[in-house]
Formats: sequence, structure tokens, C-alpha cells
Amino acid sequence: MPPHHTKDKGDLGVAKAHADVVSQGFIALFPATEHAPFDLVAYRDGAFHRMQVKYRTARAGAITVHFRSVWNDRQGTHTRPTDKSAIDVVCIYCPETDACYYIRPSAHRASVTLRIAPSRNGQRNGVIDALAFRSLADALSPAPPSELVDSDAAPFVQHP
Repeated sequence: MPPHHTKDKGDLGVAKAHADVVSQGFIALFPATEHAPFDLVAYRDGAFHRMQVKYRTARAGAITVHFRSVWNDRQGTHTRPTDKSAIDVVCIYCPETDACYYIRPSAHRASVTLRIAPSRNGQRNGVIDALAFRSLADALSPAPPSELVDSDAAPFVQHP
């Protein structure tokens, strides 16, 4: 059977998320079906957290996730919004930084864009720095990290 490039990327994203979740002190659990709305469950301190994993390549120094599912069949292309009540956190794996970023979908509308490099025009208002989203525990806490960088904030930190 020929390789399925999109599926391979998804598998790599889940593997990277698995390693990152474990390195942060969580136990990673996997559903016994591909039909669950989540890819893995992070467990720690008696709490289970459903996680959907997205593999996203950076474009123009940013990674964007749209909260939707898209699939094709003989009737055409279909889109369905993500049921945000079915997942607790989205893990975004970016191959350019080889890092995972954790966001709560309930804190965003239809999509989110995280900057992994400063914008070319120097804009800082409304820019969400990806480095603020490396901690799964922070994403799961009642008070998530500030998602907007204000104009008086420290300079943007470049990824290594």
C-alpha cells in the first residue's frame, strides 16, 4: 500500500506529543479507536485531559490551527466545526521548531495563530507568542498564560 503523507504527518505529531507529554510528567493514554475526537489523553494527579494533536508547518513565521475537520468523499469536500466540548486541549506540533504547543480551544473562536518568529513588520499588538504555550500544565490551569502580547511587553523571543 502506498504511503499516506497526511497520515504519516499526523502519526509523527502524535508521537512527538506523546514524548512531550511524558517529559512534562503526565501519563499518556491512547484511545482504542480512531473514531474518538481526541488522539490521546494526558493523565496526572487523578485528572484526565483529552487532547487532539495537530501537525502544522510554519508559514511566514507562524502556525495556524483552524478548529474544524475537513474530509473528502465522492460527494465533494466537507467541513465540520470542532466540537470544543469533546476535547480539553489541542497540541500543535511544529516540525520547524520540533516543539509542541498547547492551547485550550475554548479560549479561541474558529482558529488561532501562534508566532514562532517575529513578524516582518515588527507588529506586536495582537501577536500570540508560541513560546508562552509550551507547558501543558499551564494550558490546563484555570488561568492560562496571556495570549496577547501588549506593546509594553518584553521583546519577542526568537526560537533556537
